[in-house]
Amino acid sequence: MEMDAAYRRPPTVEWVGDIQGHMEILDQRVLPGRVEVLRLNTVEEVWDAIKTLAVRGAPAIGVAAAYGMVIGARKVGPSSQSAMVIEVLQECGAYLKSSRPTAVNLEWAVDQMERVAISERGVGARQLVRRLLEEARAIHADDLEKCLAIGKHGARFIEEGFGVLTHCNAGSLATSDHGTALSLMYEAQRLGRKFQVFADETRPLLQGARLTAWELSTAGVDTTLICDNMAGLLMKQGKIQLVIVGADRIAANGDTANKIGTYSVATLAKAHGIPVVVAAPTNTFDLSLTHGGLIPIEERAPEEVTGFGGVRTAPAGMKVYNPSFDVTPAGLITAIVTERGVISPVEEQGIRRNVEG
Repeated sequence: MEMDAAYRRPPTVEWVGDIQGHMEILDQRVLPGRVEVLRLNTVEEVWDAIKTLAVRGAPAIGVAAAYGMVIGARKVGPSSQSAMVIEVLQECGAYLKSSRPTAVNLEWAVDQMERVAISERGVGARQLVRRLLEEARAIHADDLEKCLAIGKHGARFIEEGFGVLTHCNAGSLATSDHGTALSLMYEAQRLGRKFQVFADETRPLLQGARLTAWELSTAGVDTTLICDNMAGLLMKQGKIQLVIVGADRIAANGDTANKIGTYSVATLAKAHGIPVVVAAPTNTFDLSLTHGGLIPIEERAPEEVTGFGGVRTAPAGMKVYNPSFDVTPAGLITAIVTERGVISPVEEQGIRRNVEG
């Protein structure tokens, strides 16, 4: 990703050192006003960072959870048996999964770490922790490769002169780097195409305004920030020719859970004849769920809606409903781009071919 020469930001997630090292994350709660790095040394700190959105985005919290499992595993003494490490890992895994229920990448990463531990049963505790760190780093590197491949497969959807609407943040801040939805934009930019991105603000936590607009502008992408309720008007005015979003969990039939408001954007796009493209790695699919109605939807604190930045914007005692995600039916989605290619039309048979290889 090309950045302004003066712009250098810390990695979204990073492991520093060997097995006695620590995880560092870019604290996304304070962006774009401040750039701060958090140092995480305990499983409880990792859980809190995920829960409070210090680290966010389905792929990024999967990577963070993988490193969190390493932190949990090393609590066992070096002279212990691997069975003790596995037992502790399972406890840590269940705890980390409880932080955010919708994004399946977190669950996938935790399960992968547990599978590796079980497969290595019989080695010493210290050797097993070292093997777990290798696996977490492999998950991290694999996510970056997937993001780059998604961009290469999907950039063709962005044509010269297009206006592209994106919702929430599915960029480098939500992944190891480059992102999912935004990876298409970075690749189109690398190919020399001229296009304009409209980033809607994404209430209630303004990930579009605080994160996507900041990330794209610092990468030199022509970006305009809009309020969430402006999308329909811009579509009617002919300013938007494409919608690209990420995903937190995709059911076997293509129904897609993403940040709350995605369903509204997709419905508007359908009414205006505008294609909707979802960009996600294959580990965001949950083929055990036949349709999107089975996807667990996280509900978050009412304070996220009744105020912002410590300032109350609603009457005291007001009832609040605050689901963090909604589900866009497969029928509203033109294509899903994964690291293995493009799924279109969006239907179960094509999804299984792509995801299962």
